[in-house]
Amino acid sequence: MNPAYATVDHVFTVPLDHAAPNGPTIRIFAREVTDARRAGRQLPWLLYLQGGPGGKSPRPSAGSPGWLPQALKTHRVLLLDQRGTGRSTPVTARTASRFASPARLAEHLGHFRADSIVADAELIRRQLCGDEPWETLGQSYGGFVTLTYLSQAPEGLRACYVTGGLPGLSATADDVYARTHPRVRDRVLDYYARYPDDAARLGEIARLLAATDVRLPDGDRLTPHRLRTLGLALGMGDGFERIHWLLDESLDEEARPTDTFLHQVMTLTGFTDNPLFAVMQETLYGQGAGPTGWAASRIMAAFPEFAEDADPLLLTGEMIYPWMFREIKGLRPFAGAADLLAERPDWPPLYDPRRLAVNRVPLAALVYHDDMYVDAGLSLCAAREVGATRVWVTNEWEHDGVTASGGRVLSRLMDLAAGRA
Repeated sequence: MNPAYATVDHVFTVPLDHAAPNGPTIRIFAREVTDARRAGRQLPWLLYLQGGPGGKSPRPSAGSPGWLPQALKTHRVLLLDQRGTGRSTPVTARTASRFASPARLAEHLGHFRADSIVADAELIRRQLCGDEPWETLGQSYGGFVTLTYLSQAPEGLRACYVTGGLPGLSATADDVYARTHPRVRDRVLDYYARYPDDAARLGEIARLLAATDVRLPDGDRLTPHRLRTLGLALGMGDGFERIHWLLDESLDEEARPTDTFLHQVMTLTGFTDNPLFAVMQETLYGQGAGPTGWAASRIMAAFPEFAEDADPLLLTGEMIYPWMFREIKGLRPFAGAADLLAERPDWPPLYDPRRLAVNRVPLAALVYHDDMYVDAGLSLCAAREVGATRVWVTNEWEHDGVTASGGRVLSRLMDLAAGRA
C-alpha cells in the first residue's frame, strides 16, 4: 500500500433481494481511501463504480489507479466491490456449483444487476454519510450503474462523473450488438494495419487449433473461436501491443504453441476472476423488451466477415456466446443458468426515462469517440435525454482514458459538472 494513502476497510450486510429485506443476506466490501495528509479532515465522499459487469474495485498502489491521486486532492474515495465481486460475497465457479439446480442459480443471479448495486450503495451511503449525498465516478459499466442510480435514488447524489459508460436508455441487446460487431471489425482491421504480420500469424494458429487438439494448462481445449476472444483487449489504450507481443512468443521453432502463449491465453480468456462479466453481460440490456436470447450470437450471423474461415480472421470483442459456458472451465457451472437468463422475458427496467429527463444532479460524461465497447452514438442519444448533463467527446484516449490520463480526465469532468469548463 502506498504510505501516502490512509485506508479503512468496511464490510456491510445487505439483503440479497432488497424487495425482501428479511430474507437471505450477503456481505459488501468497500475500501475507504484518503490522502494521509488529509485523513483527519471532513472531506466529501466520492464513490467509485467499477466497470464490468463482474469487476472488483481497484486495489490502490503508488499512483494507481491513475485517477486516484487527483480524486484524493479534494475527496475521500470509497472503492466499492460491487456485489458478487472481490470480497463482496463473490460469485465464482465454485460457489455456482453448489446450487441445487440451474433454476436456483439463475434466480440468485437475477439479484446482481445495477438496480441491486444501487440499493446496496444507498444503504452504505446512509451508514457512512447519514443524509448527506455523495458524488460518484462511474467507469464503463459504472456509468450504466450511475444512470440507474439517477433513476432510482437521485437524492443520494450530489454530482456524477462518467467515463465511457452512457448506455442507450431504450437500446435492446439486438440494438447493441448490431452496432458492436462493425466497431469490433474496424478495430481489428486497424490492428492488422499496424501489425500486418499478426493477421497471418493468427490465421496460422487458428488453422493449427482446428486440426489439432491443443490443451490449455487447465485442461480446456483451445479452439479457434476461443482464440478469437483475445480481441476483447483491443479497445484499451495498450490493447494492440498486448496482443502483438503475445503473438510474438506464440509458436516455437516447430510451429507449436508455446507454454508461455498457452498460459497467457488461459488467463486472458478464462473468466476465472470475473465470471459475472460473461454471465451478466447481456442482462445489462434486458429491460422488459422480451428475452435477450443470446443476442451477440444471433447478430453475428448478419456479419459474414466474422466467419471462422474468413480471411483475414477477425477477432471478437465484448460479446458473449453460448459455447463459452460449455468450453471454458470457469464458466461451465453457470451453463444452465446462463441459458435461463437468456430466456428470461421479464427483466425489470433499469432506467426511468421520465425521471432522467428532469434530472437536476450535475452529470459530466466523457464519450470516447472511437470506443470499441460502448457505442458513442447511443451514448450521445442518452446525454440528450438526461437533464443536467454535460458531455465531452474525445478521441485522445481509448476506453481506459480515465486511468491512462493520470487524473486529467477526472479533473476536467469535475470542472464540467461544476460549470467551470
